[in-house]
Amino acid sequence: MRYLRFFALFLLLVLGYFALFHALSWALERYFLLTGFGPERAASAGRIMAQGAEVTLKLTLLSGAAGLVIGVFAGMARLSARAWVRLPAAFYIWVIRGTPLLVQILFAYNALPLLLQPLWPGAQQALTPYWAAFIALAFNVGAYNAEVVRAGIQAIPKGQWEAAWSLGFSAADTMRFVILPQALRIVVPPLVNNVVALLKDSSLASVITLLELALSGQRIISATFRPVEVYLAVAAVYLLLTTLLTFFTNLLERRLALPGR
Repeated sequence: MRYLRFFALFLLLVLGYFALFHALSWALERYFLLTGFGPERAASAGRIMAQGAEVTLKLTLLSGAAGLVIGVFAGMARLSARAWVRLPAAFYIWVIRGTPLLVQILFAYNALPLLLQPLWPGAQQALTPYWAAFIALAFNVGAYNAEVVRAGIQAIPKGQWEAAWSLGFSAADTMRFVILPQALRIVVPPLVNNVVALLKDSSLASVITLLELALSGQRIISATFRPVEVYLAVAAVYLLLTTLLTFFTNLLERRLALPGR
């Protein structure tokens, strides 16, 4: 029964995903018709912007998931007693938090393939604008998630460690089964905020010609010379996506909330 409910929920999410962008394309087409675009241009603009919105959402979800994994491991590494584990994690967080995301995206697209070329001859072809943006965004949000996770781990009372050790748990098992689950439940709100911010930050990927929502709007403006109408539509779509993402993350936050908090 549990697996059936999970499958039904998954199927509902997939259907909702496709329905969302189909409805978005239709709504944008009607909006552009109302603002004076011709029928063909309105249909084309609505389709292009809906495709850009889909790229933005997929990029956010994939890089956000990867950034969560990176953040958990980097956050734990920051608290390690071993310098060879702690110092690289601290250096990674320092560099990422101290440099602009725009520079990181440009580095991932223009410089990273050249650095990987000796070890990976196909790096230039593999690191398309989409995957370069994915790498930059994942490692960027991962650094911020790492500090959140570190703070969550440090918020767990020392007695939890001592109780686990008294039961014969090793340090690794204590972290895995006792400390980390509690810490992640505590830090759900700031992690959620990082994902929502990531969706808006993904607009910077337009500088490497990734056809996401912001760049799709710019291309429509170049073809129509109607910046007011197009930027209003772009802003509305971003607001819609952040609202939907916040709705689902709030559901997750309430489900994982600790009793009494």
